[in-house]
Amino acid sequence: MKFLTSGKVKDLYDVDENTLLFKFSNRVSAYDVKFKQDIPKKGEVLCHFAEFWFNKLDVSNHFIKRESDTEISVKKMQMIPMECVVRGYFYGSLISRWKNGDVKLPENTDTQMAAKLTEPFFDPTTKSEHDIPIDKSKALEMNLVSEQQYSWLEKTSIDIYNQMATVADDAGFILADLKLEFGILDGKIVLGDSIGPDEYRLWPKDTFEVGKIQESYDKQILRDWLTENGYQKQFEDDRNNGKEPVAPEIPSEIIQTITQRYIIAYEKLTGLSL
Repeated sequence: MKFLTSGKVKDLYDVDENTLLFKFSNRVSAYDVKFKQDIPKKGEVLCHFAEFWFNKLDVSNHFIKRESDTEISVKKMQMIPMECVVRGYFYGSLISRWKNGDVKLPENTDTQMAAKLTEPFFDPTTKSEHDIPIDKSKALEMNLVSEQQYSWLEKTSIDIYNQMATVADDAGFILADLKLEFGILDGKIVLGDSIGPDEYRLWPKDTFEVGKIQESYDKQILRDWLTENGYQKQFEDDRNNGKEPVAPEIPSEIIQTITQRYIIAYEKLTGLSL
């Protein structure tokens, strides 16, 4: 087995001509900055979540099996260079982009923070070190996908979001948004990469309130801490000045809370225990 590369969270290994191994780590990143500290149990939760969602969702995917508490084997495929984001709520970067006129929403959209959108909104990005939001015309112009592929990805991504939102709702959560990746396998588009709280925002229904920052059972708690303490702006300023942002030290209570919430989310959504 040959080591291929390390991503933000996963290490990839070449098993054979048809198979890859994903090894999930406890690493964490936010705003495209990698942190030196680990989040205990994070890799284990992400690995088990990947197994759960790939088996649960009614869509073809590249998952083969879980090999250990932190490893899954998957089929090799040609990844599509577009990340498929579906937003169900008016939150996060969607707010600032809407205010800046960079994205259009239906006229009757409730633009209070965390308000539910009238329909799930397909909001893809480029797949790069710093993802850039794009629309259909931009995706076609950049030759990321064909028009037929874009339409299929939009419909399928929204279908998957709705499936996952139903599971979350039954478990007492709101699925605010979701990021998916797809690839080509045997001439067909299939769901790939992994799915877990690094790829979506998950809010408990019992504390949900429109107009405020939501309690999050994903890594949003780290993003919120960075924003509140001025680090997000500092990261942006550093990049604008040609510098590589330096990650601050994450407070121990933030680390502990993320671990606890990842585990709680997994056990409530799946009905299983780690």
